[in-house]
Amino acid sequence: MSNWNPYKNGESIGKSGKEGGVILRDEEHERGGRMTIKQGKNYVSVSCHIYGWMDHTRFFNSVADAQREYLIMKNAIGSMMEDILAAGANDLKMWEAIADFVRRYP
Repeated sequence: MSNWNPYKNGESIGKSGKEGGVILRDEEHERGGRMTIKQGKNYVSVSCHIYGWMDHTRFFNSVADAQREYLIMKNAIGSMMEDILAAGANDLKMWEAIADFVRRYP
């Protein structure tokens, strides 16, 4: 996972996100993706982005659950970006991978 780095050098940690939740973890992939864990008053969320392609958010009952799933999804998104975007594959391959990701991580 060396292609992931703290988003904006970690400056977003502890700050409020757009929806008002506090950012607990925030990383960006060098090929154009981002993953964020936020904790709100009544929720914990993991947001997954592939810039220009996908914006997907999941909600959890605890930070521990969100952290566990974050790591699993981070591997999946990293693989999609490395295997598909890096290879210059066509749009259909990317949309198929995104559809599979959303089915596996609703």
